[in-house]
Amino acid sequence: MRRIAIPERPDWRGTAERHGFVFHTVCGEPYWDETAFYAFTLEQVERDIEDPSAELHAMALDLVDGIVRSEASLRRLAIPERYWDWIARSWQARQPHLYGRMDLAYDGRGPARLYELNYDTPTSLFEAAFFQWEWLEDGRRRSLLPMGADQYNGIQEALVEAFASIAPGLPRPFYLASVRDSVEDRGTVEYLRDCALQAGLDAALIAMEDIGLGENGGFTDLGDTVIGTLFKLYPLEDLFADDFGRHLPDSGVQLIEPPWKAVLSNKGVLPLLWEAHRGHPNLLEAHFDDGRDALPPGWVRKPLFSREGANVSIRRADGSETRSDGPYAGPCIRQAYAPLPRFDGGHAVVGSWVVGDRACGMGIREDTSEITHDTARFVPHAIVDAGWEPGRSEPPPPPRRGGRDDVLVA
Repeated sequence: MRRIAIPERPDWRGTAERHGFVFHTVCGEPYWDETAFYAFTLEQVERDIEDPSAELHAMALDLVDGIVRSEASLRRLAIPERYWDWIARSWQARQPHLYGRMDLAYDGRGPARLYELNYDTPTSLFEAAFFQWEWLEDGRRRSLLPMGADQYNGIQEALVEAFASIAPGLPRPFYLASVRDSVEDRGTVEYLRDCALQAGLDAALIAMEDIGLGENGGFTDLGDTVIGTLFKLYPLEDLFADDFGRHLPDSGVQLIEPPWKAVLSNKGVLPLLWEAHRGHPNLLEAHFDDGRDALPPGWVRKPLFSREGANVSIRRADGSETRSDGPYAGPCIRQAYAPLPRFDGGHAVVGSWVVGDRACGMGIREDTSEITHDTARFVPHAIVDAGWEPGRSEPPPPPRRGGRDDVLVA
């Protein structure tokens, strides 16, 4: 794994906007950053990212049945009691899920270590699935990258396949929702709608603020039509805390992500994974922050429901600390401190994507802080020969790994 500086395309902003990537710059600062890319070998991708991601996903799914049957576990996860049966029913019915992103610390040498599961409302999807592939293809055409460069990226194909697979069982009509004023969230649901349409699944967009409650308790669109299935890019725990959300269990709406994802998107799943697989090379030691378990010097405290790096505290072995502000409070976990690798002043976190139950691609975000915030830059990646450098003659191409014409099989 290397960070290689290359020239950015002078016209990339116009290209991004033609593709609907209008949030490429945030508050005047670049969110998409192609002044460099992260280079991986094929072995690193397959051995250190793809295979562990598939294993970690399977390990997480194995926990769900025991959690939804255990009042003690649901209490540890701070999930409100009124939603327990609803969550359990969704798991027992095996209501379909679509996608998730796990964040990994990886430096190209040791095993990838799991930071957390983003299994309810993961973003950075369009830029990972589509725009970094566009960057790769254009970079090869312009000789910025070797013609044999590839990418670990079958995310879009997997999304279309997943939509096609779950479509027959979904109640209609099917809506995708996000908060009206979030440009990034709207871009994500618009991209997902396009994938659904490619799969032959009729799908419409709606703002979360425009969803109503019908006379019979169903959630409705602006025309008072009861919504059958709702993809909501809106955290389940926020719905649980909202007066509107108390109607969920009796509404009849089918959610994507389904209610049972509440137990995997909760950071309390990290100590539960450690309890079940203590010492696993891809896990960091983690405990509920209840005073009964102590970690060795050096740990990170995270609220169960925090997002985008908010309200995270780092205490290093030497006693120094870093903290982030934010709106989250409540129960926390503590996780062993394993700093992100640093490349040219940036701390890089690997976002490994799982669609359905298939590990199928990755994206990399980079922050000047050890805590990855919502302002972190997205930097593309490529699979290239280990000795390749910009300006050198091109080595033989590596084996093909993914792309729009190749669907990855984990």
